[in-house]
Amino acid sequence: MNILAFAATNSSQSINKQLVTHAAEMLASAQPDITTEILDINDYELPLFSIDRENQLGKPELAQAFFDKIGAADAVIISFAEHNGSYTAAYKNLFDWVSRIDPKVFQGKPMVLLATSPGAGGARNVLAAAETSAPHFAGDVKASLSIPSFYENFDMETGALSNEALATKLKDALVSLL
Repeated sequence: MNILAFAATNSSQSINKQLVTHAAEMLASAQPDITTEILDINDYELPLFSIDRENQLGKPELAQAFFDKIGAADAVIISFAEHNGSYTAAYKNLFDWVSRIDPKVFQGKPMVLLATSPGAGGARNVLAAAETSAPHFAGDVKASLSIPSFYENFDMETGALSNEALATKLKDALVSLL
């Protein structure tokens, strides 16, 4: 089984990338036949989407490459950063470009959606938006989990959740992909 994982942010200091990396490692260590690929959406940076740019550029190679990565995976794990209650501009822009290749962006893949933030909200707003939206783009959401107060619940030295209750919830969410 091939798992594709990424944080829906372009921050080089992303706590969501730390979370999604931890999740992918948890899944891989639980099942030896699982391989994981952790993408950095900075590798797929595109000009700001508009119809004018689409008419000028067509379907950019990087958008197609990202779409192909999703297509090659058996399942997808995404951890969403929240900017002003919504998606990051970097993720939304990439998503907009990819959706022009095929509106079924997630190609029927089973998905686990995560989100975290430094505060008690745990990026719940963007997670709720992603849960609602993904099925419209052929995403099969199996589970979702918000991790509040990241720095209180995640051990930066070990790169793992330190809160046992949240770690159990994450494990249960990930098992839904199997």
